[in-house]
Amino acid sequence: MFLTALSFVASIFLLWFGADWIVESASKIARRFNVSELVIGLTIVAFGTSAPEFLVTITAAFKGLSDISLSNVVGSNIFNLGFILGLMALIKPLPTNRAIAYRDTPLLLLTTAFILVMSFFDSLGRTTGIILASVLICYIGYLMVHTRRMNSAASPIVTDMEKAAGEHVSLSWKDWAMLIAGFIGIALGGELMVESASTIARHFGVSQWVIGMTIVAAGTSLPELVTCLAASIKGRNEMLIGNLIGSDFFNFAGVLGLTCIMRPLHVNPEALPGLAVLVGMVGLVLVFIRTGWRVSRGEGAILVLISMLRWAQDLMH
Repeated sequence: MFLTALSFVASIFLLWFGADWIVESASKIARRFNVSELVIGLTIVAFGTSAPEFLVTITAAFKGLSDISLSNVVGSNIFNLGFILGLMALIKPLPTNRAIAYRDTPLLLLTTAFILVMSFFDSLGRTTGIILASVLICYIGYLMVHTRRMNSAASPIVTDMEKAAGEHVSLSWKDWAMLIAGFIGIALGGELMVESASTIARHFGVSQWVIGMTIVAAGTSLPELVTCLAASIKGRNEMLIGNLIGSDFFNFAGVLGLTCIMRPLHVNPEALPGLAVLVGMVGLVLVFIRTGWRVSRGEGAILVLISMLRWAQDLMH
C-alpha cells in the first residue's frame, strides 16, 4: 500500500509539472507565430490545465472505471468553483463583468443541467458527447469571430506592435522538448493516478466514485490552482473568474464530451447528488457574480465552505 500511495503522489507531480510545461512552452510557441491571446487561452492554456482531467477521465473510461471518469470531472468542477474560486476571493475580492454574468456562466449552468438530465436517464453516450463537443466548438468559434470583429475596429498600430513583439520571441529546441515532455508527463501521470486510486479504493473499501470526487479531483485540479495563485500574486484577479468558468465548461463540453464519444459512460446513481450540487453551485456563483459585479470575501467563504462540506460528506460515505 505504501508503494501505491507513493505512485499516487508521483502521479500528482507528473500531472502538475506536465500541464505547466505544456502551458509555458505552447504559449511561447503561439506568441512566436503571432497567435492571439484569446486563441492561446481557449486552446493551449485551456487544454493544458484540463489535460490531467482528460487523461485521467479517458484512461479510466477505457479501463471500465466509469465512476472515476465522471466523478473526476464533476469533482474537479466543484473544486474549481468552490475551493479555488472561493480561496481567490478570500485573498482579494474578484471583479466581474457583463460577459461573464450574461454569457459564460449561464452557458456553463445550462451545460451542467443538461449533463444532470442525461445522467438521470443514464444517457452519457456518443450522442450526448457529440452535442457537448459541438457546443464547445460553436462557443469557441463565436468568441474568435467576436474578437476578430473587435480587433478590426481597433487601431492597426496595435496589430503591428503585437507582430513586432511576436518576432522578438525566440524559440529553441528546449521549448519543443518541454512541450513533448509535458504530454509524456500527463500521459504517465494519468495512468498512474487511475491505477493507484482504484487500488486505494479497493483496499479501504471506499467506492470509486468517492475517490474520484475527492482525491483524484483535487489532484487533477492542481494546474488550475497553481495558475490562479500565480495570477492573484501578479494582481491579475480580473481574469480569475473567467479562467475558472472557462475551465469548468471545457471540462464538461471538451473532456466529458470527447470521452463519451470515444467510450460511452455508465452513470452510477451515486453521481446524481454530486451533479445536483454542482448545478446549484454554478447558479450560486452566477448570483455572486451579478451582485455588486464582484465576488466578495464573504461570498468566497461560502463557496469554500460548500466545497469542504461536500468533500467531507463524500469521505464519510
